[in-house]
Amino acid sequence: MTTTISPLASWHPKLAALAAAIPGDDGAHDTSHLHRVWRNATLLLPDYPEADALVVMAACYLHDIVNLPKNHPERHLASRQAAREAVRLLAAADFPAGLLPGVAHAVETHSFSAGLVPTTIEAKIVQDADRLDALGAVGLARMFYTAGRMGSALAHPTDPGAGHRALDDKAYSLDHIAVKLATLPGTMQTAAGRRLGEERLRALTAFRDDFVAEWSAPA
Repeated sequence: MTTTISPLASWHPKLAALAAAIPGDDGAHDTSHLHRVWRNATLLLPDYPEADALVVMAACYLHDIVNLPKNHPERHLASRQAAREAVRLLAAADFPAGLLPGVAHAVETHSFSAGLVPTTIEAKIVQDADRLDALGAVGLARMFYTAGRMGSALAHPTDPGAGHRALDDKAYSLDHIAVKLATLPGTMQTAAGRRLGEERLRALTAFRDDFVAEWSAPA
């Protein structure tokens, strides 16, 4: 009896290998991040049976193939560069040619910095899956990791909750929860993404409340 291997099962290790071969030292956008984004996508895909899962998987693994630091002046262009490079690598690997435009669109529109609107269900799922990794416990760890790389302080020394000052997430990492992360569920393109985003955001806001309480506790 011959066992047929599905396209997803066949391409998963190939895509993971392509992504792992890309050099980089950003622990918030490493291979583990790509695996998590794909896992997030698998949580969303059952609600959207019309989506091409292979397009989604390819875009999940290659969306950060060009990754510029958050403070880089051309950060907003990184996803467009990544889309071009993803198509080049996939074409060389004999990925189905008819699916390449869909992958390119999903990669190009995933980025928060680029500000592009996804128009396909595959691109919407990839964008949501990537943003979900910025929420919850892992998202919290990634936030502080990135802030450390950029030289930000943990929190404002006397007003960590920003009760009497303007938020500044470039100077204070904790501010990033209110400045950006709390807005992510509202930007989700899918209903499933919004549900999961709200769940994970609750963990972040609870942490923020505990942090402020401990940071501000009297001596």
